Amino acid sequence: MTTKQIPLTCPGHTRPVVDLAFSDLENNDSYFLISGCKDGKPMLRHGETGDWIGTFEGHKGAVWGATLNSNASLAATASADFTVKLWNAVSGTEQTTFTHNHIAKTVDFSTNPGKLLTGSNEKKMRIFDINSPDKDADIIDGLTSNPKACLWYNNDQTILSGADEKLIKVYDARTLSLERTITLEKPLNGMQLTRDKTILCVASGDQAIFYDTESLKEMKRFSMSTDINSVALHPNMSCFAAGGQDFLMYKYDYNTGLEQEASHGHFGPVHCVRFSPDGEIYASGSEDGTLRLWQNSVGKTYGLWKAQNDEEEQKNGGLKPNNTSHCNEISVEG
Repeated sequence: MTTKQIPLTCPGHTRPVVDLAFSDLENNDSYFLISGCKDGKPMLRHGETGDWIGTFEGHKGAVWGATLNSNASLAATASADFTVKLWNAVSGTEQTTFTHNHIAKTVDFSTNPGKLLTGSNEKKMRIFDINSPDKDADIIDGLTSNPKACLWYNNDQTILSGADEKLIKVYDARTLSLERTITLEKPLNGMQLTRDKTILCVASGDQAIFYDTESLKEMKRFSMSTDINSVALHPNMSCFAAGGQDFLMYKYDYNTGLEQEASHGHFGPVHCVRFSPDGEIYASGSEDGTLRLWQNSVGKTYGLWKAQNDEEEQKNGGLKPNNTSHCNEISVEG
């Protein structure tokens, strides 16, 4: 019998959830999840359960980008209020504000601690020194459209930038110069790197495309049944998840391209999809104002999911969260 996928729903946001990021695994196998939302109030949660930890209060506009450093000691958020904010993710307090001249859309921590990469609608990227916040940022000109993602890779020596166009641009982070471009058939909707940064996952129109980051050569390409906004590859490269305009969450076999799941849950387009660092779940953020957690192995006891064996519960899908009150509406500060 096929077990039905029943996601955990994490409410709390009041507007579309447009960005998500997981931290790395800690020694006790725990990890964290941050969400960026147009309500301007990014939230931090326990990754395995979706339990709310706190809300970062301070932005005066929509938060388009949100990320954590590897051990979740720091958070960074990019906002329509023309700022990127650096937060102490343990205390929830604002640490530094980096001012921009237009809406800040993307933010990414360097692998080697100390640098923050941002992209804004003035069509520029900036590199800030976290340890010297008053120091002028290095500026990379050359974006020809509003950024979708700006990412460090190659041990922070290279930057990948993608905007609302049919190009991915590759910059040398040391010289701040353009090295090459990758041409797409359709406009870029979103892109992300695998956790080990060996594969670039691209959502372009209705296509999921995967590139080897060492050579930047295309490895695989799959056509979807709808335009997708985000595609994420499982850490063991066995499958990938994608979501887009038709409200569904999809999972496919990465080797064959065969559809494994097409799950209902959201009530609006899916904007972002991310796999947890252990690969047990993937998270999605939607226009409906919620983020949802999905099991990679449906029916497995994990986090707040508990496998059920009696016949009645199997008739209802075979899986139920063992706690449905973990994500209550919140309005307090983190």
